[in-house]
Amino acid sequence: HSMFHHCDVLSLSACAAEKLRRDEGREGEQGNAYYAKKDYNEAYNYYTKAIDTCPNNASYYGNRAATLMMLGRFREALEDAQQSVRLDDSFVRGHLREGKCHLSLGNAMAASRCFQRVLELDRKNTQAQQELKNATTVLEYEKIAEVDFEKRDFRKVVFCMDRALEFAPACHRFKILKAECLALLGRYPEAQSVASDILRMDSTNADALYVRGLCLYYEDCIEKAVQFFVQALRMAPDHEKACLACRNAKALKAKKEDGNKAFKKGNYKLAYELYTEALGIDPNNIKTNAKLYCNRGTVNSKLRKLEEAIDDCTNAVKLDDTYIKAYLRRAQCYMDTEQYEDAVRDYEKVYQTEKTKEHKQLLKNAQVELKKSKRKDYYKILGVDKNASEDEIKKAYRKRALMHHPDRHSGASAEVQKEEEKKFKEVGEAFTILSDPKKKARYDSGQDLEEDGLNMGDFDANNIFKAFFGGPGGFSFEGR
Repeated sequence: HSMFHHCDVLSLSACAAEKLRRDEGREGEQGNAYYAKKDYNEAYNYYTKAIDTCPNNASYYGNRAATLMMLGRFREALEDAQQSVRLDDSFVRGHLREGKCHLSLGNAMAASRCFQRVLELDRKNTQAQQELKNATTVLEYEKIAEVDFEKRDFRKVVFCMDRALEFAPACHRFKILKAECLALLGRYPEAQSVASDILRMDSTNADALYVRGLCLYYEDCIEKAVQFFVQALRMAPDHEKACLACRNAKALKAKKEDGNKAFKKGNYKLAYELYTEALGIDPNNIKTNAKLYCNRGTVNSKLRKLEEAIDDCTNAVKLDDTYIKAYLRRAQCYMDTEQYEDAVRDYEKVYQTEKTKEHKQLLKNAQVELKKSKRKDYYKILGVDKNASEDEIKKAYRKRALMHHPDRHSGASAEVQKEEEKKFKEVGEAFTILSDPKKKARYDSGQDLEEDGLNMGDFDANNIFKAFFGGPGGFSFEGR
């Protein structure tokens, strides 16, 4: 019977026509029965038979559309719903279903037109009134998301897309925008799973291929990423985002490699320029940029630009706060610039993250240097270098001891006298330690910190002075 079209029925004998009507009626009814039992696959088969038998019946198309919607096959359902209202423009349920399919697929404008048509046919249709509101809501979320994407407020875009997807669960466009924003927020596993879901249903979806590539690109797997971008461009040659990402990925990889080559050759100035150029390519690629900042920090430390090196490492850990190498590099720069508290803080962070022997030792060294920096700096007090010879230490003591000797300041105010006496004592103390090789060695290594200082209880600055300048009468200020 399915060979006959409805219009041919007239030319059949009355008996055959009656049988045909009975068949198509029975198939439609069986479809309805299966639909009611929620066996949508069987319902679909019977409605299809009914349509084959009677291709001009709007309600069969309408029913098959409803069945396809229940099966989540909205694109096919849309075609059936559209066919149902082509056959009967006053078919309210057909318009409702067409609108519902459009909305589920994310075409809120088209959906609104369908629901408005329903309200022209039936002003009080509450379902159409509600669905029209839903369509308007989706349009609003789309607009907000567009503005927020421009403002780089990716978290808000994800929020808007989640809301819109409640009404448009089959909309690839919304899912892709959400996935792209998740990737931009560094939430790669979530972004990957959204893209994979789409590729399962539609393996040639260029947008989903682009998002897969984007995740790899942002995780610094640049070569793999390029393969996905190329595949996306094969499916959609004018895919702007994939095109740009592909260009950026290739440029970034090349610049970074050139920078590394220059660095290995010891050409630090060139390496600095190349890393700087690479940092300008794509501000969104957080992981690669963190590495570039750290590399440039290393270059700066080689160029002895330690403050700049510290800034670069700080930028690296701002982008990736788990980046051990950047903390280590910064800590070393802090050590070299005698900012020991900062160094201790960085080494502590590293040791907490990776409890290795090496990291423990680095932390310990920094803690010792910090303690040493807080005690009296005998070299500074004498005004000599840490590598000063015995002779230089003696000369320095002679000069400073004479400068601060109390007799020299006997005519000064009490305040000045007190200050000078303190300095005179410190100079004596410094000389006692640094002129004795054993004590000096313990001071230099920080061993004196482990024990209770360098027992200075029996110390008298005047005795040292006398011993240095020879016995009594060996030296007097009056005589000068």
